[in-house]
Amino acid sequence: MSLSASPSLDHPTLPEGQLLYAVGDVHGRVDLLADMLRQIAADARASSDGERPTLVFLGDYVDRGHDSRGVVETLLGGLPQGFNAYFLKGNHEAILLDFLHDAARLEHWLMNGGEATMASYRVDTERLNRLVAPPETWRRAFAEALPEAHLSFFKRLKLSVSFGDYLFVHAGIRPAVPLAAQVEADLIWIRAPFLDSTEPFGKIVVHGHTPGKAPVTRSNRIGIDTGAVFTDRLTALRLKGDSRSFLQT
Repeated sequence: MSLSASPSLDHPTLPEGQLLYAVGDVHGRVDLLADMLRQIAADARASSDGERPTLVFLGDYVDRGHDSRGVVETLLGGLPQGFNAYFLKGNHEAILLDFLHDAARLEHWLMNGGEATMASYRVDTERLNRLVAPPETWRRAFAEALPEAHLSFFKRLKLSVSFGDYLFVHAGIRPAVPLAAQVEADLIWIRAPFLDSTEPFGKIVVHGHTPGKAPVTRSNRIGIDTGAVFTDRLTALRLKGDSRSFLQT
């Protein structure tokens, strides 16, 4: 369903003719992703001026939801035709990669929903739990189950991308730090210093990571994580020229 457009925030714009959709945190909900992509494809057919529309995914594709593997498969090969697509890195993808590098990170991943991700790749997590398997056994099982194309996808994720007056990141940016000097830990993990800031950032920052019941618009940022895995509401921000609106499952 389409939500009403938000008020303009000092009239930020995209390059002329560009149509862009930014999609919030999916967290294994491939069903909601499929619904959103259908909405986006239909909207783009009705709205495009002939240029290729753009998709930006803000990260956190995995964990908690029932089908992280299906989400990645969709992103790799199931997107609507005729779109340019950009995939950003979320903190949950970082946790997954950390675990593959260091089995001692297992408990951290499990606390953040990693068992659901492993199960979606057909890792027998019930057996590993029953056997009280050591972390390295879990790591090997997941590494063997993870397709090479999926590992490559996780390793290639971008930290940010910018179009016109908008900067897209997973979590946010560190206030008072130039955009070019931002570090990965802040881009994928930051909360309070960024969320509480009222200062201009140079661009309108579009982000996920911090869930809410509805999209959040401020003078310097737009948050579109609506907690899809818990609420069934996956949100996308639609931008064209100086207009802004939302699509939602």
